[in-house]
Amino acid sequence: MTIRSNRNIIRWVIIFSSFAIISLILWNTYVFFQNFKAEERAKMRNWSFAQKELSTTQDLTSDVGELPFEIIASNKTTPMIKVSSDGSLDYRNIDEEKAKDSLYLISLIEKFKNENQPIEIRYQDKVLSTLYYGNSPLLNKLKYYPLALLLIIFLFAAVVYFFYRSTKNAEQNKLWTGMAKETAHQIGTPLSSLVGWAEILKTEGVNAQYIMEIEKDIDRLKTITDRFSKIGSLPTLEPMDIVAVTKSSFDYISLRSSKLINFSIQCPEEEIIVKLNPQLYSWTIENLVKNAIDAMKGKGDLTLNMEKTDKHVFLHISDTGKGIPKHQFKKIFEPGFTTKKRGWGLGLSLAKRIIEDYHDGKIKVLHSEPSKGTTIQITLKIV
Repeated sequence: MTIRSNRNIIRWVIIFSSFAIISLILWNTYVFFQNFKAEERAKMRNWSFAQKELSTTQDLTSDVGELPFEIIASNKTTPMIKVSSDGSLDYRNIDEEKAKDSLYLISLIEKFKNENQPIEIRYQDKVLSTLYYGNSPLLNKLKYYPLALLLIIFLFAAVVYFFYRSTKNAEQNKLWTGMAKETAHQIGTPLSSLVGWAEILKTEGVNAQYIMEIEKDIDRLKTITDRFSKIGSLPTLEPMDIVAVTKSSFDYISLRSSKLINFSIQCPEEEIIVKLNPQLYSWTIENLVKNAIDAMKGKGDLTLNMEKTDKHVFLHISDTGKGIPKHQFKKIFEPGFTTKKRGWGLGLSLAKRIIEDYHDGKIKVLHSEPSKGTTIQITLKIV
């Protein structure tokens, strides 16, 4: 218990540390972005001062040095539009072909307004022009850096999650497989003894009807042992008539269930050959029927309907039970999931494994309504 507790503590420490590191990276990125943005604004203000010097000096050759020209020429990345007081436009670092369209320039001005506050170029309280500028290409790329970082982190977390989940499922499967094989082994010893005692009873002149019923139960125990022994190993599939195997399994359960349940089965008259492992397939049918009986609390209508196409056979098991919420349609097949007070949640997960992993078929909740019932569909390929 202590080791498990320490593992949980370490796991949470790693999670919180990762969260803290991610938060720190994002915060530093945000601060760097704001500082870079402030530096660009300072450069644009210097550019506006240089522009004001050139606009307000009459004799450029005598009063203006080279500095304003160098400042103006230095801006080679930041897109900008200068709107003079007379309405004329001057732009830099904007596509020449697109700039020929005045509507395009107007739309850029609106965009620049949203990105950065315009800078007014004033002289003696008079607005000579207004400078609209956008983010430089580097700043735009930096803007999407946190999103890219979050995406990388999300993908990494997804890989870790699926790895953890697959490892956990593998451990669970190993545990269930071990339990199943051990159960088969434990049943085998008393079963062999029962076979011997049945033979002795035959020599004692006991009523043959009694012995026949005992032998039926012995055969049933052999089937159960065979089922458990096959868990975790790849079973052998043989071409068989699915109609006959389904009827046999359905009849076995119906004869041993409450008389308050109305059982009905509708199958084609002709044979339908499917590759099956009869022990595991019948186990699936019995699990689905038992679940339907539990859902109806021992009273209602239970129908098994079989249909076929050229390539597939469809088996529908319908009940008039309490129904299943739509968000649980897939969850009911997960190991350990159960709505019963007593139960391990293994029946439907085993059914899914038998049908999909062993028989290359499909099993799903076809439809269900609260308080009206549920229909489970099994799909298998016809040989």
